[in-house]
Amino acid sequence: MEENKKNRPIRSYVLRQGRLTKHQSDAITEHGDELIIPSSNDLIKWDLVFPLKQATSILEIGFGMGDTTAEIAKTFPQINFIGIEVHSPGVGNLINKIKEYELKNLRIIQHDAVEIVDTMLADESLDGIHIFFPDPWHKKRHNKRRLIRAEFLHKIAAKLKNNAYLHIATDWEDYALWILEEFKACNEYTLKTENFHKKPDHRPYTKYEKRGLNLGHKVWDIIFLRS
Repeated sequence: MEENKKNRPIRSYVLRQGRLTKHQSDAITEHGDELIIPSSNDLIKWDLVFPLKQATSILEIGFGMGDTTAEIAKTFPQINFIGIEVHSPGVGNLINKIKEYELKNLRIIQHDAVEIVDTMLADESLDGIHIFFPDPWHKKRHNKRRLIRAEFLHKIAAKLKNNAYLHIATDWEDYALWILEEFKACNEYTLKTENFHKKPDHRPYTKYEKRGLNLGHKVWDIIFLRS
């Protein structure tokens, strides 16, 4: 048992038994087959998943409750989005948003993002990746759980097209500085701007972000280009 525990991968999330409302549960039951892409070892064929062919392709990792994801997809109907999230309440909530907004350009994968990057994304297939407010794991002993590490950055760099972007937002300064240090080990990227506290217009404010701002946290928007 102890040996198996040592061999387990270190994940950037903990599956918590959050309250799944009936509205969210019903959304997954009724529309999951239509809107959730099953995890598999097969590469995603974006043109088969979406009605809009040969469109810009954006991946979001860890969309939380999905409100921001839906707003962005609604604002940019000419772009195809896939959002990854492990927690069922967020998946159910986003499905309801997709139906409410009648979105045709947004699909979901409910699985570990690291495994999806390894198995389901073709090299040079993405025009952008969004990672908004990943868990900062702020206690030092938990830093090893942080998603944004050089090893993962190398993995996702291979999935980005040349000049595609990676946009990470966080309201934890320690994590922002950590991210910038991890990127120094990745020669696949160039920093787009050092004006980290200017929110890009395409990213709406999140509920989580507003709470952080009310607590006096500065939000860092860090954008890199695949070079």
